[in-house]
Amino acid sequence: MISWLVRAALIVAGAIVGVFVAKDAPIFDVVQMIVALFVIALTVFVLAFWPARWTHLLDGTGDKSQAGG
Repeated sequence: MISWLVRAALIVAGAIVGVFVAKDAPIFDVVQMIVALFVIALTVFVLAFWPARWTHLLDGTGDKSQAGG
């Protein structure tokens, strides 16, 4: 399971780094890992600070649960 998350982060990082660094450059793997760590940190940041009111809008309850009739 964790390997899927790491693989997904490396795929996203590889796509981003591929724009700026050649794939055959010796530093490609290092830059890819740095960008992958930033992708993971950004994901954790978004999940940690996700506003609760956005969740209510996404699950369809919204203000309906507070309408009361």
